[in-house]
Amino acid sequence: QVQLVESGGGLVQAEGSLRLSCAASGRTFSNIVMGWFRQAPGQEREFVAAVRWSGGSTYYADDVKGRFTISRDNAKNTVYLQMNSLKPDDTAVYYCAATSTPILTTTPSMYAYWGQGTQVTVSS
Repeated sequence: QVQLVESGGGLVQAEGSLRLSCAASGRTFSNIVMGWFRQAPGQEREFVAAVRWSGGSTYYADDVKGRFTISRDNAKNTVYLQMNSLKPDDTAVYYCAATSTPILTTTPSMYAYWGQGTQVTVSS
């Protein structure tokens, strides 16, 4: 089992920045992939970014590439999502997720473990 707890959401003006954190506990993480997803009201959950715990390779959705950065701190068992140049369209609940599938998958159903979510609101 893996437990995930997100933090760092809030209200920010357009072009501002936020950093989300996801603290992981439970099973060991050597082959795990961690992802960030988001879900706006009335919308499906969509992929944002993913990082492989071992090696640190990353993958991003096209609309956040160049603005968001995913990283991990092995010593703290924590994954971060640095979000810069935020837009009102980035407003959503952001979820951290984990999968033992050893690929950087963008499919929500491939992730077995989920955090509770944190709200990000970007005002214009």
